[in-house]
Amino acid sequence: MRVLVLAQYFPPDIGGGSTRAFNVAKGLRKKGCVVRVVTAFPHYPLGRIPSRYNGKALMFEKIEGIEIIRVWIPALPHNSVVNRILLHICFIFSSLFALPFEGKVDIIFVANPNLFSFFSALIYSFVNRKPIVRNVDDLWPEVFYDADLVKSKFIRKIIDIMAWLSYSVPVAVTPISQAYIPKIIERYRIRKEKIKTIEVGVDTTFFNKTCMHAKKNGDFVAMYSGILGAGYDFVTVLRAAKLLSSNKRISFVIRGVGEREKEIKKMIKKLNLKNVVLSTKLIPKLELALVLALADIFLLPMKGAGSADDGLPTKIFEYQALGKPIICCSRGEPARYITSTKSGLVVNIKDPDALANAILKLYNDKEALSELGLNGWNYIQQYLTVEKIGEYMYNLFKSCI
Repeated sequence: MRVLVLAQYFPPDIGGGSTRAFNVAKGLRKKGCVVRVVTAFPHYPLGRIPSRYNGKALMFEKIEGIEIIRVWIPALPHNSVVNRILLHICFIFSSLFALPFEGKVDIIFVANPNLFSFFSALIYSFVNRKPIVRNVDDLWPEVFYDADLVKSKFIRKIIDIMAWLSYSVPVAVTPISQAYIPKIIERYRIRKEKIKTIEVGVDTTFFNKTCMHAKKNGDFVAMYSGILGAGYDFVTVLRAAKLLSSNKRISFVIRGVGEREKEIKKMIKKLNLKNVVLSTKLIPKLELALVLALADIFLLPMKGAGSADDGLPTKIFEYQALGKPIICCSRGEPARYITSTKSGLVVNIKDPDALANAILKLYNDKEALSELGLNGWNYIQQYLTVEKIGEYMYNLFKSCI
């Protein structure tokens, strides 16, 4: 099977979309597929494009047997809505640079960004006369509507038509979260039979329980790692840290990059938090796994606003693969998933006391700490390794072809 993957974000870009596209590509390779990825020059999130791409319109690379065609994109950071939209629109057009070099194709997988990349996929589908499968990492345009970024009714109508096309034309839709399905069916009138949930999965080569034996100091570490974005409630985490500041054995680590970095720094200073470390250094994936392994528990502080709480962040699966329990602030899909996999504790959103108490509970109960972590690890091994994700996608693509 020859699979073409369209993905603006692909490693070394960080983030869930990049990880999802890479895991699918690796899983399909393990099933014996020929996988070719059309992606942008590395640029996310800071807009720093490596010098070797300077003056190029496209470049050819190979990673783990995956053929990659990288195309031009402007060197803009993802620090505003305008920049993001400009980057997405640029990729729609620059991704077409690869058309003469794509080779034979059996199916086209639109990985990310799920709405914008669909339109370049339409051109590839027309040229090759091959079907499209559309990925859904996030509900677009709903995330924009939730943030009240689109006020014009006329523009909303145009965007809604674009979204409807992006769901209607593909032969299959693969959301990463079960909670997306009823919304896609109700809003866009898509048949349930063409929708199949396939989660992000984990490359257990990097993220695995053996990392639990990484050297640690004596502290009990509660860690958040990921994008420092608007969908997460760092205020609750920092207030919980303040409540636990008298316990010198419990420390907090917040690591990642994003638009809320300055706000977090300001609040750490305001609350005089000596038990919180903020790390914004970008590090390689293998090193990241070892850093994450220093945690005793992971925090997932969802804001619980709109469609954002319907998704399943990639970090959940990586946390589980490391064999560590998760304390989740959510009332949506993350809460359901953590509860059903018995891999952590769920507390109310915007409740620092509940979060602090949950951290204390696991600090004092080593048996529960171990059991919850093991449950998550077992679930990943049984259902969500890269190999499993590749198998799910392969079977879906086979039925579509």
